[in-house]
Amino acid sequence: MEGSAPTLRLATAADASAAETLMKDSTAAIFPAFYDPQQTASSVRYVARADPMLVADGTYFVLEVGDELVACGGWSRRGRPYMGSDDAPDDDRLLDPVTEPAHVRAMFVRPDWTRRGLGRRIIEECEAAARAEGFGQLDLVATLPGVPLYRACGFTPMGEVEDVVLADGVRLPCLGMSKRIARTAAVAGSGATSRSRH
Repeated sequence: MEGSAPTLRLATAADASAAETLMKDSTAAIFPAFYDPQQTASSVRYVARADPMLVADGTYFVLEVGDELVACGGWSRRGRPYMGSDDAPDDDRLLDPVTEPAHVRAMFVRPDWTRRGLGRRIIEECEAAARAEGFGQLDLVATLPGVPLYRACGFTPMGEVEDVVLADGVRLPCLGMSKRIARTAAVAGSGATSRSRH
């Protein structure tokens, strides 16, 4: 399996359990270098959770080798910016691609598959899909372990590191980041948007 190239595809509801296990394993392994034990434990519980809305919208991807998931991540055309906080009334609101950025969401790589370009591959897929729907900007809320990847992919900070308050009240330092993406010529010229996949 180690010598095989991961295959990228859209996630399905059947992937939820394996994806969440990957998320929790990744968080437990990587976060202790950046966060204290309480922050790590709360992140495993509240941040490392599969969001069925992303799967239902067809905006979440998995990378697999054989029948094992090695990375996952996606983007969203809806209001919820990240998992971990309490639900908000407008979490499922459709964003306006002309005036609002799409969100990059829930990027995780299995600990034994890091530093192989998997995160970049998913981000490139997210950019292409969001661009095709008329979005001209992506944003995200980066946990500290993810900041180097997002910088390498062209995202820039929108401000200083700020605490995100998780559902149990634990404060998790994170960094808001953003990237402009060129709209497709047809979309940019007509002002029309495509939401055929929602």
